[in-house]
Amino acid sequence: MKTALITGITGQDGAYLAQLLLENGYEVHGVVRRSSTQEINLSRLEWLGIEKMVTLHDGDLIDLASLVRLVQEIKPDEFYNLGAQSFVGSSWHQPLLTAQVTGVGVTNALEAIRLTNPECRFYQASSSEMYGKIQEDMQSETTPFYPRSPYAVAKLYGHWITVNYRESFGMHASSGILFNHESPLRGREFVTRKVTDGVVRIKLGLEKELRLGNIDAKRDWGHAKDYVRAMWLMLQQETGDDYVVATGVTTTIRDMCEIAFDHLGLKLDDHLVIDQKFFRPAEVDVLLGNPGKAKEKLNWEPEITLDQMIREMVDADMKRLAPLAS
Repeated sequence: MKTALITGITGQDGAYLAQLLLENGYEVHGVVRRSSTQEINLSRLEWLGIEKMVTLHDGDLIDLASLVRLVQEIKPDEFYNLGAQSFVGSSWHQPLLTAQVTGVGVTNALEAIRLTNPECRFYQASSSEMYGKIQEDMQSETTPFYPRSPYAVAKLYGHWITVNYRESFGMHASSGILFNHESPLRGREFVTRKVTDGVVRIKLGLEKELRLGNIDAKRDWGHAKDYVRAMWLMLQQETGDDYVVATGVTTTIRDMCEIAFDHLGLKLDDHLVIDQKFFRPAEVDVLLGNPGKAKEKLNWEPEITLDQMIREMVDADMKRLAPLAS
């Protein structure tokens, strides 16, 4: 039985990855950061019915000592670093925190492995946001980066320090440059979930409008379940490497919204309000990934379409919110 350690296990990707690893016979451990003001949010693990099948440990990406302790105790075969301050909008308000957790935290994880268990395979969750002001129409592993937010800058540091540790110390360290990936487990601060939650509230009579920012921005959206499978496949290869994980299809936020509203028999333009406060200080207009390397070397293909994903998210939000309207 293999053992895996996941930071960010209570998030969308962490929960789906834990589910995948359990299905593959792993013993799964997760790192959680304690807070004096709130309980650990296990809702995503509970939604998947696996909260009692994983072992949670106190730790923090900005505390090297806690990571060293966990790697020594658990002796994981695989370490998946999914923990981060992961909301782009908040990174302008908390740039130093974002740099510490999303950037320097990666070094702490790598150091913990290097010092105590160098044979452990490491996965770093890189991001398509690193491309930012795009330098090529379709972004691949060789496309130059041009980050446009504190979050993206921090992710870029995490990406390059992973490459550096792989080349300097011979570690099996891989980065997945993941394009936008969503699911019913996505937080409501992200635009896809904001839309699916909003359209359900309108359908149930709980709200009358949906307020959004730049709906002309284009994104390459996939399903988180497909993308965590790519993470796992990276650590099954003989050597570490970097891979773009994307669908290769780009869609405007407006078109994504249309799918959600159409699913419930509503018209987007009857309820949409463009609000300037939701525009970013520096916008990323288009992201479109080239997953050719992942398809060739990992034998990976996305299996869930954007239409299927958005309808699934709407149905999940209807299940959550229907009791409020009764």
